Amino acid sequence: MKLVAKKMMNVSGGGRAYRYGGEEFTILFTGQRAAETISHLETLRQSIADYKLVLRESDRPGDKKEGEGKRGSSSSSTSVSVTISIGVAESGERDGGANEVMKAADKALYRAKLSGRNRLCCEK
Repeated sequence: MKLVAKKMMNVSGGGRAYRYGGEEFTILFTGQRAAETISHLETLRQSIADYKLVLRESDRPGDKKEGEGKRGSSSSSTSVSVTISIGVAESGERDGGANEVMKAADKALYRAKLSGRNRLCCEK
């Protein structure tokens, strides 16, 4: 989803976002401890959850001339929210390199999902 990707690309704290799988992304914070990144990731998570997406109506006008003046004027529009779950890990004490860090982050992500989603968990 473009909204989530755009917000992730603009994460504060020097993080850089990358696509990691079909619905998974990773944000790398080079040279920072996990504890230093949590406030930035929580801000990102909350920003995405707070954003209200307006669902387009299926009978909306198809071309600009026909729809001019009509778009965005419907009072019956429905909005939804998107949430993300975040797993955090750091490389400091892991000997297995990037692969082990990604496994640890995935484990933390799984815990976040099991805990009710729309939350952040940190792998110790």
